[in-house]
Amino acid sequence: MHKEIKQKFELVQSIRNFFLTEGFLDVLTPPVVSHPGIEPHIHPFKVVPTQELNEEGTRDLYLHSSPEFCMKELLSHGLQKIFTLNYSFRNERKSPHHRQQFLMLEWYRANEHYYKIMEDCEKLWSFCHEEFLHKQVEKKAVRMTVSELFQKHLSMDILKYLEKGQLREFIIQNHPEVPLPEKEEDHNMTWDDYFFLLFLNKIEPQLKNYPFLILYEYPHHLSALSTIKADNPLVCERFEIYIHGIEVANCFNELCDLNIQKKRAEEGLLLKNQLYNYSLPTPNLLYRSLDRGLPPSSGVALGVERWLMALTNIKNPFLDTDNATTP
Repeated sequence: MHKEIKQKFELVQSIRNFFLTEGFLDVLTPPVVSHPGIEPHIHPFKVVPTQELNEEGTRDLYLHSSPEFCMKELLSHGLQKIFTLNYSFRNERKSPHHRQQFLMLEWYRANEHYYKIMEDCEKLWSFCHEEFLHKQVEKKAVRMTVSELFQKHLSMDILKYLEKGQLREFIIQNHPEVPLPEKEEDHNMTWDDYFFLLFLNKIEPQLKNYPFLILYEYPHHLSALSTIKADNPLVCERFEIYIHGIEVANCFNELCDLNIQKKRAEEGLLLKNQLYNYSLPTPNLLYRSLDRGLPPSSGVALGVERWLMALTNIKNPFLDTDNATTP
């Protein structure tokens, strides 16, 4: 365990060294926030006070699931190249690749398209090999669109199945082994649900064969906080990184339009309420940043423990035991 603890913090230091070398500013964001996010399937922890102070205007507070909103606030105040590396918190089941408390690296570039973040990720991968592992990268990153990936492994153009009924019928006709809900439950399903059923069952098992895959241009349904591609509105400008089948990073070319963002946030928060029977506050911090003026930007979130696992094959990168969490 001593060696693994040392490795983990050596990697953290190497990551900081990379960004400082690249001219980024190391920033801090508060872990306790009033607006924890808008993603329907990410669940935050609520902060419960040990005593009531009877203060007027007391708001519900949460541990952040990502520092994203605070990072965008910094961009709206004129910061250009920023990164933060600290713990984030998500109320999800423990697995080999996830803990409720985990190290998150996020960095943002103002006035840069998300292709530049792709370059950052490739350079960071090489830098960590050289400084942390003391060896060269053996295989270069592969960049592939979601459409290309589906063409390669399923011989189908996913962009021709952007209606829910079309995608459901395709799965029934061509991949009956993919588990689908009964037809009378279809009204509870979204296009996203059918996409991920197909992706998780037929595509994801193939991803273990890619040492470093940058998967980009997701169908527009999955835009979240990203922009729609100007010359192809069927797709959005986001990417994810998979290393031997494990997702380690998620990047957006950031949406800066306040009205569009409000509409997406309302839809996401409504869906969360419908699916999980709880609601979250309106993300006013994000709205204020957009209203103040968020420059065209790109940003990415990367799981540090997953990055460590990919680099070293360590089985327990979170360094926890059955009775304790990460130190």
